[in-house]
Amino acid sequence: MSDIDDRIAVDTTRTATLRILGAIGTAFAFALGVYLLLEAVQPDGGLVSFSFLLVLPAAITAFVTYVGDPMARRNRAYYLTMPLWLLGAVMLISIPVLREGIICVVMLAPLWIASGMAGAYLTYRLRGRAGDGGTYCMAVLALPLIAMQVEPMIPVQQATATVSRSVIVNASPADIWPLLRGIPDVRPGEGAWTVTQDVLGVPRPIGAYMLGEGVGATRMANWGRQVRFREHIVDWQPGRSIGWRFDFRGLDAWQFTDRHLMPDSRYFKVTTGGYRMEPVAPGRTRVTIDTRYWMQTPVNAYSRLWGEIFLGDIENNLLALIRQRAERS
Repeated sequence: MSDIDDRIAVDTTRTATLRILGAIGTAFAFALGVYLLLEAVQPDGGLVSFSFLLVLPAAITAFVTYVGDPMARRNRAYYLTMPLWLLGAVMLISIPVLREGIICVVMLAPLWIASGMAGAYLTYRLRGRAGDGGTYCMAVLALPLIAMQVEPMIPVQQATATVSRSVIVNASPADIWPLLRGIPDVRPGEGAWTVTQDVLGVPRPIGAYMLGEGVGATRMANWGRQVRFREHIVDWQPGRSIGWRFDFRGLDAWQFTDRHLMPDSRYFKVTTGGYRMEPVAPGRTRVTIDTRYWMQTPVNAYSRLWGEIFLGDIENNLLALIRQRAERS
């Protein structure tokens, strides 16, 4: 009897493993299909949608966890860990297969994990009460497709935000002012180490220079990797402040990995920026940089958090560069 019991246990484990692997394969294929459908319908913003960001991960996780536990016998740990393994694998595979940039994956991860946890929790609560398993699985997989049809009818809220950073520089405003106009020869190693630029790969500035003087002039910025843009001067107070309006025309030439994160898209636009100086003591000046942007996404509050992180890192690097140059002078 012991040998028979052991064989039954082995067969049961093998069957459960094959069932889970089959469910994961089906979930991968379904997620890929939804991805390609959204890209085909809205190539410049289909992935920035409620259907893709929140409904899809919940649906595929609910499907896999149910198929892997049809008799409602697994413990809570199974439902807590499955979203991490499943969605982690989906996001890692998307980098080489779909050529998504690391920044997109990093931004997507918290939303997908949270949504996947919600889908797994729903299945955990409904297991044993969901009735026919096939009906439940078909219903959860239908949710993203239904959401894709309904979502265009729901208006998406617009929002604006400003990211600011400041630094105290041991120099006078007169000494700092030429650096705010532009530093044409940024050298390797200058500036500050940041996660956004040194880990996630956002380009670092390598030079900027002015064409003309005063309001109406243009500041030319070069960030390498063919990332070049213009800044049209709208505020010019020598020794006090300089401000500009960003001009990102020619984005098609940018060699940038995250095509969904261009700074002039239908759901995200970096609009204006500038520096301000305030003397705080003889030979000491507070330099502040502001960057303003507009967004229209189904998760504006969440997007604002990443804007604070990414743009804040970029601003910290620029301020560190100005401080190093000014204090070295």
